[in-house]
Amino acid sequence: MVHFIGIKGSGMASLACILNDLGETVTGSDIEKYIFTQQPLEARKIKITPFDADNIQPGMNVIIGNAFDESNCEVAKALHTEGVKSYYYHEYLGQLVERYTTISVAGTHGKTTTTGMLSHMMSALNKTGYLIGDGTGEMPKDSHYFALESCEYQRHFMAYHPDYAIITNIDLDHIDYYKDLEDYKSAFEAFANQVKKAVVVCGDDENIRSLSIKTPILTYGFNDCDDVQAVNFQEDEHGMRFDLYYHHKFFHHFELPYVGRHLLLNSLAVIAIALLEGADGDLIQSQMSSFGGVKRRFNIEENGQYVYVDDYAHHPTAIKATIEAARVRFPGKKIIAIFKPDRYSRIYAFMDDFAKSLSSADEVVLCPFPENAKHEEGIDITIEDLQKLIPNAEVMVENEANAKRLAAYGEAVYLFMSSKDIYKFKNIVKSFH
Repeated sequence: MVHFIGIKGSGMASLACILNDLGETVTGSDIEKYIFTQQPLEARKIKITPFDADNIQPGMNVIIGNAFDESNCEVAKALHTEGVKSYYYHEYLGQLVERYTTISVAGTHGKTTTTGMLSHMMSALNKTGYLIGDGTGEMPKDSHYFALESCEYQRHFMAYHPDYAIITNIDLDHIDYYKDLEDYKSAFEAFANQVKKAVVVCGDDENIRSLSIKTPILTYGFNDCDDVQAVNFQEDEHGMRFDLYYHHKFFHHFELPYVGRHLLLNSLAVIAIALLEGADGDLIQSQMSSFGGVKRRFNIEENGQYVYVDDYAHHPTAIKATIEAARVRFPGKKIIAIFKPDRYSRIYAFMDDFAKSLSSADEVVLCPFPENAKHEEGIDITIEDLQKLIPNAEVMVENEANAKRLAAYGEAVYLFMSSKDIYKFKNIVKSFH
């Protein structure tokens, strides 16, 4: 039996699904509040209970969510009970990746979408399991490939020694842990140098180019020096088109049904892996064009002239890219950015960048920090501090009265952005249209 402490965490839920698929008896505990990641757990009839020390019994394998320590009653018991084998999430994954041809997807932005694309692409070549940071994971019987979203937080991805890795970009984040950009870059450099076969990296990213990587590298991007290069790129509300050059020779013309330069770069990373594994152009075009997206990444719902987009963007760079994509996908429409922060340290460190990115929308609505937001020592800010930097921005608590006020903004693209549960506010706003 495998028991998960904090089973509703996005990676934990994914791993629980995988172990269930592999035939393990899986149970888990967490807070009782509904979180969207529990849907695939419930579909598999995985038992979820509140935290209770009695959930831990000798003979169990226990996987501990990285957010938990011995202040949790189950963690304390698991770590000090004879006959219980305990692993932190990333430690257990480090063992699991050795069973498969594993492709880790790392980078500051785009990991979840790229991992979703990758698993979809590689499933056309051979059976593929995946673990995605949107709470989904599967492991078909006799899987050959394993597409794994790999997070740099606290250097957790150092537990993985994959066959291949993708590094999408490097943009300073997690400043509650990393001292500065050089410290942050050093983690990616160390990770890249323990990859077994090849590292696929964005050659247009200055921070990636500055790394000293000894593992064989394949670069992708827009520049002539890139090994996998997009040329003649065009996009409109219907999708994107480009010619792909591989080692400076024309390879294939691609037409894909999504928009945004960031999604093109994600696509190039996946195409590069497919090329390394011998896929031809027609197969790649067919598989990439049928990718349906992942949870909470530019998920679109439409009701006449009202459009609601749910996105995980929670960093200034991701917010900027998401607003730009919305302008391409919905030309001429008013863009209303509704943003809920997660960490005080992230807003504090990038306050001006958040203001600049959000100001590219036509209207901006800010939601207060969640009650459980990590409030680091020495940081004393409120959402109103960000509001002051954005002309005409409003602050709205997520309740029915404010949802009605927001709905009165009229026909527009309502772009809800947060790593937290802002999608609940979106659903209330929808009810007033």
